[in-house]
Parts: sequence; C-alpha cells; structure tokens
Amino acid sequence: MNGLSHHEMTVLFFALAVLLGTARLLGELATRFRQPAILGEILAGILLGPTVFGAIAPEWSRLLFPTDGNFPVALHGLVTVSISLFLLVAGMEVDLSTVFRQGKAAFHVGLLGMAFPFSAGLALAWFFPRLAGAEAGSDPLIFALFFATAMAISALPVIVKILIDLNLFRTDPGMVVVASAILLDLLGWNIFAIILGMLGGGGGGISHLGRTIGLTLLFVATMLTIGRWLIDRILPWIQAHTRWPGGVLGFALTGGFLCAAVTELIGIHAIFGAFIFGVALGDSGHLRAHTRTILEQFISFIFAPIFFASIGLQVNFVANFDIGLILVVLLIGSAGMISGCTLGARMSGFKAREALAIGFAMNARGAMEIILGLLALQAGLIRERLFVALVTMALFTSLTSGSIVQAILRRKRPVQFQDYATGKKFNVDLGTSDPKTAIRELARLACAGTEVDPEVAAEAVWRRERAMSTSLDHGVAVPHARIDGLKSPQMAIGISPTGVDFDSMDGRPTHLIFLMLTPRDDQRIQLDLLADIGRTFRDPVLVERCSQSRNFTEFLALIRSHLGERHASE
Repeated sequence: MNGLSHHEMTVLFFALAVLLGTARLLGELATRFRQPAILGEILAGILLGPTVFGAIAPEWSRLLFPTDGNFPVALHGLVTVSISLFLLVAGMEVDLSTVFRQGKAAFHVGLLGMAFPFSAGLALAWFFPRLAGAEAGSDPLIFALFFATAMAISALPVIVKILIDLNLFRTDPGMVVVASAILLDLLGWNIFAIILGMLGGGGGGISHLGRTIGLTLLFVATMLTIGRWLIDRILPWIQAHTRWPGGVLGFALTGGFLCAAVTELIGIHAIFGAFIFGVALGDSGHLRAHTRTILEQFISFIFAPIFFASIGLQVNFVANFDIGLILVVLLIGSAGMISGCTLGARMSGFKAREALAIGFAMNARGAMEIILGLLALQAGLIRERLFVALVTMALFTSLTSGSIVQAILRRKRPVQFQDYATGKKFNVDLGTSDPKTAIRELARLACAGTEVDPEVAAEAVWRRERAMSTSLDHGVAVPHARIDGLKSPQMAIGISPTGVDFDSMDGRPTHLIFLMLTPRDDQRIQLDLLADIGRTFRDPVLVERCSQSRNFTEFLALIRSHLGERHASE
C-alpha cells in the first residue's frame, strides 16, 4: 500500500511541530500587544516560508518543507481539514435570529455594505482587469465576480472581537454591526460558492453550471430549514445519552465533515458545507455555551494556527509585494464598504458619528478575506501578486478598524489590572504582618523605573489607608493613591502567607495585596482598575489559589484559566 515513507512521516511530524509551535508563540505575542492572533500566526508562516527562511537557508527549508513526494499532499490534506473546521466554528457564530431582530437596519447596512464594494470591484475588474491584478488568460467574468466578492467580504470573528474590546457588543450599533456582518457573510459565501461552481463547470457547460448552482442553493435551503430543525431535536438526545462534552463534539465534527463531503460532491469546496453546518448547529438553543467554547478553542488554538501559518509557506511575500495593487485593493474595498455601510446606517436612523463607526467596524476583513484569496489561488483563479494584496488588506483592516472606531466614538478600551502587572513588581513573600510596612515595601517595587519617590508614594498610600480601609472580602486589599507627576499607572502585587491586618470588614487577614499608584489627573483609571480587581477576585477559591502562587507566571496562569472558565460558563 502506498503511503508516507518513514522519512516523510518523520519530516511531516517535525514540520507540524515547528509550524504549530511557532504560530502559537507568535500568536500569543500578538495578543499581548492587543492585536489579532492571526497576525502572529501568518507571520510565523512568512518567517518559515520562502520569504525569510527559504531565502536565507534554501536547503534547510526544502528539508523541513519538501515540495516533492508525498509531503505536500499530506500537508494539503491536513490544511484543508483545518480550514474546514475553522469555517465550522465561524458558522457557529452566525446567529440568524439576530439578523431578523435588527430588522431593516441590518438589511440596510448589510445589503448596501455588500452592494457598494461589490459594484465598485466588479466595474474595476471588468473594465480594467490588469489594474485589479488579473493575469493573462484568466476568464474575465469569473475573475470580475471573484474580485467583486473579495472587496465585499467581511470577518465576523474579528468584528465581534473589536466590539467586545470597546464595550460595544450589547449596544444598538454593536448589534446592528453583528447582524449586518452575518447577512453579508452569508451572501458573500453563497456568491463565492457559485464562482467555484463556475470554475468547475468546464466539463458540462451551462447545464453543468446550472446544476451545480441549483444543488448548492438546495443544500443551503435544506440545511437552514430542515437541517436546523433536525439538529435542534438531535442535540438533547445526544446530551442525554452520551458523555459530555465528547458526544456533542463528535456530533459537531461528524456533521461538519459530512456536509463538507456533500458540497465537495456537488462541485463546491468542502469548506462551504462545513460553514453552513456550523450555521445550523450554532442556531440551536440546546448547544451549551461551554460546549461551544470548548469546540471553538480546540479548533482555534490547534487547527487554525496550522492553516494560517501554512499560508506563508506557499507564497513569497517580498517577491510578490506590489504596492500599487495593494493600494488599489485597499481603496476599492475600504471606500466601498465604509460608504455603503455608513449610508445604510444613516438610512436606519443612526447619527452621523455612530453611522461612520458602523462603517469602519464592518470594514474589518480578517480570516475570511484570506480564506477567500487562498481558495482562489489554489483554484488558479488568481496569482500570488493579488493574493498578497488581499492578505495585506485583511491584516491592515483588522489592525486598524478597532482603533478608528474607538477614535470616532471617543470610547476607551476596558481597563484590566493585568495590563499593569509585571513579574518585576511581584513579591511572592511579604515578610511582614504590619500593613504600613507592607505598603512601604510594595511602594518601592511600584516606583521602580519612575521618577516618583517611594517614600512619598508610601506616605500618600498610608494616608489614604488610614482614612478608610481598602480591604475587600476574602483576603484581598487594594491600597492606592493618586500621585503628582506620575505619567501612567504603576502596580505592585504582594502575597503574604501569614496575612496582613488591613482591617477587613469580614475580619479575615489579607493575603493578596495590590498596591496601585495612578496619575493625579486621571481619576477614572483608578476607579476602573479597582472595579476590575474587585470583579476578578470575587471568588474566594481564586483568592486562595493565588495566595499559594510560587511565582508571577503561576499567579497569572491561575487568573486567566479561572476567567476563561467563568466566561465559558456564562
């Protein structure tokens, strides 16, 4: 039986380890700078691919990522599975009821947000195909339809993250943006499915194309009606008679793979079937939030990084970087999307500032743009030059949309104490039970690297503490003061194994002490930080565990895992 040789199997597993490890590392680094993880994951592929590693050490690059034999086939198969699972999760985020609840506002924003960039892209690609990046010999109609769709697609996961970061998710503009993005994604992926059918329709001409389009529309209609109903009836039975969460996860992957096979059989790419199944599955009220989170994290932290990192292995981003084409793509796509969505929002009654913010929020492209471009590249519809331009637009709009929306609405991102906590200002063993001594010791840590005198800071904190105790429940205290001349908040964290008497209301000794210094002229950030610490440590179990931390890494890991569990249960 033909298969991977011993050497090819070794290379495959080693390559996957390097690819996944680098992608996760750079993805986490990106999130530390409040950027999408996808940025780091794609950068990992660029570093490991022909752009950097292949140019510096071509022989080692061919050894790690061979371009002949069975390795490319095996990697392509794994990447296809990864992208299909990612689209399954993306589909689960599509809440059809949200579209209907927002009514005409969602349809105005979504339809105009699709129509403006689609029309502009179609006109440019049809009348000036070379300017749009078309290569000689490409089918004019198919290329124009693809380019128009690429200009009009959005990225629901990125949009949702931007709204959550800015505390806009539950607001009226936020709900309209989500509903409009859902509608736009459904329209865009259906159009692209038809384009893929046109690409595969050479054998049977118009009749074959008509059959493919008809079967695709029948599949979508069936899955979003009968399929949704069946899934909603099956899920309770699975949860009652199988082990949780394995039973539901197995059902989700089975259904996703089955629908992927159906659309591949029809003549449309497998990812479209996985996406539509995800829409039908995510719409069920019986799918528990915790199960949804487990599935999303399993795929987003394992399969998605492999896919996004693999993009950099296929294209030399330096050799194919065409600044002129990139500017054209950015101008047509962004101007069309922003103007269309802004006009739709104004027609729905939103004020000018809110309408413009909706337009820029909808302009975030993210993963969906990249997936669209990669499939077109693999199908031979576009070349590397246009693909690099689409990836650049996706990354640029994902990185800038949140900041622009924030500036338009003049909103600040939620403040978290973790943003100001560092290992250098963390004391795992405060050797005192006296609150004044503990404050003086932590003030020295907090003032390190600043121009503030630690003794002056300690005295200010102690005066505030004598006026009113800063002790919270369950053994937590937050002594604080506003300091003249301080440019940014400074925080020192101390753990007292024996406990410090901060005169708590529940009478318990304090084991976790957060000493906080904030600028005199910024009272809001002090209140936000106090509120965040109070929310985070309202669980006595977390306080007890953190009080036993042996270092800052362990302390931070306990907090993040606890918050992750809390969000999943909610």
